[in-house]
Amino acid sequence: MEEFWKIFDERLELCHRALRIRHERLLGTPSDVAPILWQDGALARLKPGETIDKLLYGNYSTISLGYAGVSEMCYRMIGESHTSEKGKEFALKVMQYMNDKCAKWREEENISYSLYGTPIESTTYKFAKNLQRRFGIIPHVTDKNYITNSYHVNVMEKIDAFSKLTKEAEFQELSPGGAISYVEIPNMQNNIDAVIAIMQHIYNTILYAELNTKSDLCEVCGYDGEIRIVKDEHNKLVWECPNCKNRDQSKMHVSRRTCGLASIGPR
Repeated sequence: MEEFWKIFDERLELCHRALRIRHERLLGTPSDVAPILWQDGALARLKPGETIDKLLYGNYSTISLGYAGVSEMCYRMIGESHTSEKGKEFALKVMQYMNDKCAKWREEENISYSLYGTPIESTTYKFAKNLQRRFGIIPHVTDKNYITNSYHVNVMEKIDAFSKLTKEAEFQELSPGGAISYVEIPNMQNNIDAVIAIMQHIYNTILYAELNTKSDLCEVCGYDGEIRIVKDEHNKLVWECPNCKNRDQSKMHVSRRTCGLASIGPR
């Protein structure tokens, strides 16, 4: 554990240097590069030719320290998920440590460093593959081709939606630079009461969360529900309307959340 905190301090300082490079790269940028943002009021009302420098200090804007893999970290260090009491205690301690670092840098430099529970998108795969090459396969840590986003409960863990959101809410409070939680649900058109119950729980429990559901349309028969993935005669995975068996990808609309983004349109 002593070695963990030593390495953690070294990595945090590396991140700090990287964030400073980004900050300094922005210094001297004229407002003219994006008039709608900097001159017309989207972010500010600077004069033509005026630099954005003053907006990079004094809490007008933030610069984000992102993190991922709280779930894997807990399994590696203490052998438990951060949904357990022991795991949560350790994970929240790490989260608070990062917040304290951001506060220290902010005080010293007047730059608003802030902790960001980042949805790292394709980088989750890159992180996983690099860890596998360096450390091999470690159960619950590097045995999958992804690293869990931010503080999220790992998708392999058996947990109901309400408990997941309640547990993640404690971590979201320690991600003031941004965070999102979500639950994956099937087509809920015939169970609106359950949807409302989850939404009320979100409202009462957590700062920011969403439901990922299925919303598909078959243009052949008008089916409005969940279009399934099946194997065709060549053993290839294809979309198929469960109502009329249409497999023409150009005559259906399928919406799925993939790595944080909605993928919408004819398939």
